[in-house]
Amino acid sequence: MATKKYLKNNSGVVTEEASVDTSSGVGDAGKIVALNTSGVLGSTIVNSVTSSSGSGDTGKVVALDGSGKIDTTMMPTGVGADTASITASEALSAGDLVNVHDSSGAKVRKADATTSGKEAHGFVLSSVSNGASATVYFEGSNTSVTSLTPGVYYLSATAGGVSATAPSSSGNVVQRVGFATSATVLNFQSQPPIVLA
Repeated sequence: MATKKYLKNNSGVVTEEASVDTSSGVGDAGKIVALNTSGVLGSTIVNSVTSSSGSGDTGKVVALDGSGKIDTTMMPTGVGADTASITASEALSAGDLVNVHDSSGAKVRKADATTSGKEAHGFVLSSVSNGASATVYFEGSNTSVTSLTPGVYYLSATAGGVSATAPSSSGNVVQRVGFATSATVLNFQSQPPIVLA
């Protein structure tokens, strides 16, 4: 869409000038604003941001991010998802339940009901390669699961997974990890593990 133009008095000379639908800062001071091609004011005109980089964003307007939500960087400390960025010690798939362990510092791996010490501490919503940083969620809704039936779920003998049936073999870890509210949502609530004799 062509930018609309207007006439202005420039020291007694009538001059045509274009309106702006984006701002490049101070140089655009005093110019007439135009709606952008979507028919709205652009983010540079209203001075909005979708995530905060700290005090440099003071006074800016909050805009929703690509998922239609307010980014957690906009929230005060203590508000938002309980997460930590931890290096993965193996490849993780979206939806995996994970175990935080010490391997020259904190690392995260798939939780596994067949091994004592690999109980579930949280979950990941995105796939992560071995050695990459994983965002680990310690509570809330795991929305990267499939084929669940509403009800209670336990840590599975399949690494990273959940099962509607508690494991029963000697040496297995029985840990209730939450409940499904639909086929694709597990409300994660880690409970203390019990190792079977």
